[in-house]
Amino acid sequence: MNEVLESLAVVPVVAIENPDHALPLADALRAGGLPVAEITFRTEAGAEVMRRISAERPDMLVGAGTVLTPEQAQLAKECGAKFAVAPGFNPDVVKAAQAIDLPFFPGVMTPSDIEGALSLGCRMLKFFPAGPAGGTTLLKGLAAPYAHMGVRFMPTGGVSLDNLGDYLAIPQVVACGGTWVAKTADIADEDWSGIEAKARAATEKVKELGRS
Repeated sequence: MNEVLESLAVVPVVAIENPDHALPLADALRAGGLPVAEITFRTEAGAEVMRRISAERPDMLVGAGTVLTPEQAQLAKECGAKFAVAPGFNPDVVKAAQAIDLPFFPGVMTPSDIEGALSLGCRMLKFFPAGPAGGTTLLKGLAAPYAHMGVRFMPTGGVSLDNLGDYLAIPQVVACGGTWVAKTADIADEDWSGIEAKARAATEKVKELGRS
C-alpha cells in the first residue's frame, strides 16, 4: 500500500455530490496518471461513489476520507475502500479499522497526536491541516523526533502544485493529499478534461522530482 502511494506521490482528495460522476471522475484521474482517490464522507454520495469506482474501475486505488466513526470505517470497507483517512486521531475509530483489517491513517497536528497514534500501532499518519498548521516547517519539526519509529506522513490541506516539491522533499512524506486536483465545483461542472489536465500536471511534477 505505502509503496503504491509513494510511487504516485499525490492522492486526490474528493468530495462528490452526485454518484453518477463517480466513473467519469475515475476515468479522468486515470487518464491523467493518477489511479487513486480519497473519496470523503463529507457528502451523502461518498459511500456510493466508493462502491461504484471499486466495482467498475478495479485498477483504481480507492480510499475513504473524513472517516469519523467506527460505523463509517465499516461502511468504507464494505464499499471497497483499500484505506481510510481521518482529519483527527480517534482511538475508537483506529481500533474499529484495525479490527476489520482496513489500513487507517489518523490525522495528527501535535506530538501528542503522534504519540497517541503510535500507541495503537499507527505508522502512517495524515498531517492535517498542513498549511494552516505550519506547513513544511512544522512537519519537519514533528517528523524528526519520530523518524526512528518509522513514522510516515501524508500532508493534506494547503498543499498545491506550487509547494508539492517542498513537502515531497521531506523524507518521511509518503504522498500528499491533493484537494486541488479534482475540486467539487469542477466535478459538478463535469470538467473532466480540466481534472485530467490537473492530474497530469501533478504526475509530471512528481516525475520532475524523481519520485515516480
